[in-house]
Amino acid sequence: MVGTTPRNTGVEGVEGGVGLTALLVAAARAIETHRHDTLARDVYAEHFVLAAPASAGWPVRIQQVPDGDTNPLWGRFARYFGLRTRVLDDFLLRSVHSGGARQVVLLGAGLDTRAFRLDWPPGCAIFEIDRDGVLAFKHQVLDGLSATPKAARIPIPIDLRADWVPALADAGFDPAAPSVWLAEGLLFYLPPAAETYLIDTVDRLSTQGSALAFEVKLEKDLSEYRDSPLYTATKHQIGIDLLRLFDGEPRPDSVGDLAGKGWSTSVRTPFDFTRQHGRGPLPEQNDALAGNRWVFANKPRP
Repeated sequence: MVGTTPRNTGVEGVEGGVGLTALLVAAARAIETHRHDTLARDVYAEHFVLAAPASAGWPVRIQQVPDGDTNPLWGRFARYFGLRTRVLDDFLLRSVHSGGARQVVLLGAGLDTRAFRLDWPPGCAIFEIDRDGVLAFKHQVLDGLSATPKAARIPIPIDLRADWVPALADAGFDPAAPSVWLAEGLLFYLPPAAETYLIDTVDRLSTQGSALAFEVKLEKDLSEYRDSPLYTATKHQIGIDLLRLFDGEPRPDSVGDLAGKGWSTSVRTPFDFTRQHGRGPLPEQNDALAGNRWVFANKPRP
């Protein structure tokens, strides 16, 4: 119609490329939510999956998968995302409840609903940074569900490859107050220079008592795992070629950089947490998860 502007529903922001991986993680969280032995519950996840044409036919319960948990994508890979969700949930809640931080920054927030589903202490502010299209799609779905956040939620629509610091400052972030940062499933999509900038910026904006968690891959050559069941199943079943989306350049030593800046760091494998929780993926042959590491860092108080 003349004189009207089409509403930005953001569907285009999650329909291709890295945006599509946000729907993959949402589907995994939906499947995890409905398990009898769930590690993490996200009641909003399946609504994202069903709202986007690209993913509307994907399973949101393991019972919808003919080969169930033996399916490399919807069984093992989805369970990996469920485990990762639980571990990072625990990290964030521990950091705010015990560490005293009240600012949480989700870098590349995607379809993360932690602002809505976790029990935050009073005074918490959750900053969600991601591209406008992704956030617009999330808002459309959550508004339709009348979802209410459990903390102050501040979306910041900007690409992390741009200079996002002014936008974060304009949104009310205070670098003089302790903060918790999360980069979940993000860094391996960024060029190495963007990862270095991100880590340096988090350090610069973090006072003592702040914390950071992120995920890295240690492989020197990701193509060695091109034929792994996780990557081939993801490509053939839902059309996502993760190896084409990952940045193939040599990765910076972000853990070493943080340690050099005075942060204390802990590097864990996902399998450590599988053993801790009693469920999740375990190592296998030709394993695309072999190089995955979850990094937890703290900037100690004097």
